Amino acid sequence: MDIGKMYINGEWVTSGDTRDVICPADGSVAGCVCEGTAADVDAAVNAAAKAFPAWSALPVTERAACLLRIADKIEALAGEFARIDTLDNGKPLRDSLGDAYDSAACFRYYAGLIDKPSGGTYLVPDPNTQAMVIREPIGVCGLIAPWNYPLMMAAWKIAPCIAAGNCAVFKPSSLTPLSTVRLFELFDGLGLPPGVANLVMGAGATVGRAIAEHPGIDKVVFTGGTDTGREIMRAAAGNMKGVGLELGGKSPCIVFDDYDLETAVDWALFAIFCNQGEVCSAGSRLILQDTIYEPFLKRLAARAQAIKVARGDAEGAEMGPLVSEAHMNTVLNHIETAKREGARLLCGGHRLTEGEFGKGYFVAPTIFADCSPDMAIVREEVFGPVLAVQKFSAVEEAVALANGTVYGLAGGVFSNDITRALRVVKALRAGITWVNAYHPTFAQAPWGGYKQSGIGRELGTFGLEEYTEIKQININLAPGPAGWFAAGNAS
Repeated sequence: MDIGKMYINGEWVTSGDTRDVICPADGSVAGCVCEGTAADVDAAVNAAAKAFPAWSALPVTERAACLLRIADKIEALAGEFARIDTLDNGKPLRDSLGDAYDSAACFRYYAGLIDKPSGGTYLVPDPNTQAMVIREPIGVCGLIAPWNYPLMMAAWKIAPCIAAGNCAVFKPSSLTPLSTVRLFELFDGLGLPPGVANLVMGAGATVGRAIAEHPGIDKVVFTGGTDTGREIMRAAAGNMKGVGLELGGKSPCIVFDDYDLETAVDWALFAIFCNQGEVCSAGSRLILQDTIYEPFLKRLAARAQAIKVARGDAEGAEMGPLVSEAHMNTVLNHIETAKREGARLLCGGHRLTEGEFGKGYFVAPTIFADCSPDMAIVREEVFGPVLAVQKFSAVEEAVALANGTVYGLAGGVFSNDITRALRVVKALRAGITWVNAYHPTFAQAPWGGYKQSGIGRELGTFGLEEYTEIKQININLAPGPAGWFAAGNAS
């Protein structure tokens, strides 16, 4: 079996240890990759620091051309990338294919953005001073990605980072590194200078920590769990490096009784069961108006039980396995806790083990009704196909329930009264919101949350600015002495 190598300073390198990558659909070995060390991180940081002066000074048209070549190649190989992500992540092939096209679009978007107006001038009281602000690249950035969208999360981080003129040290998840290795193979053949983008694989406790602590890294950007985000913040304090964190969520989906029930059910299913619920912004709390509560739940449960759960490469698969056995067990523990605490189980609530499910990590689509704010299923992120349903009567109650969480990543509102919907959305303490929809994501729009859902934003112009420093420049248009001190005779 070929071993996926690390990519440092334009060369493919190995380390002493390797890690098997497991296919969650059947527990088989999907691949094998090198397991990096802190020394590998150090080598990658040194390579990035060496490459930074030339890359940051390169005309933006040349940087853009490089990103466009990458985008074109990802798009041309979208089917291959999709098969890789489905193999080691488990998600349905149709989802992985969409991720590949979105990844290409991300590189293309930032290629087109970096030659647009940036910075600006401003007026000051002194008419003899011309003042301006420019944006400059930060330097060396450590990028740490999660396992739920392996290729797309790599694109979300690497594209704006290098587009802005920085150099990157990238760590994919240990569970799903295979598409990232393939992506760096594209970099190797498309003219990206050595050291601009470096790939170091390994466990978070070693490679991730080394990236967060390294004094040669100027900013660390991480997507993942909130607890890990706290550890990264503490580690980054050593050299006061910048931090960008996209963390957990427990996002609400509010449905009013004036909205078409069948359409709302369809969106509620998509909000929670898309990507097996392994989505930071998943609509994992459904908040229903009391006048439609029982009819809605009946239809929701019937539709959920009809979802085709299968291995991701099976024909017509709508929901695949969870990413690993350990994560599956975590989700199952959340389910058992909800049962003990008195939530009403409408459907699912168990592992699927019969027939083709026997060797994989499959959990049935699960819905709990009659959930109260004190239940763990309402408070804690499950990151799986598990929905908690709550009931409200008045608008103010819906908003209070929606905001009753330490997270603030996303939220959706469904109502035909667009004025009411907008009032509710504006009242939500969340960074990403939808009205009469859930989940649509665009490279042009900022992604990130309030409260314990993170710091900073990805995507859009905001995402590019996250990879820049702001410099103030003041030009004296009337050169001459400052005249601050009285003139004196020199001795």
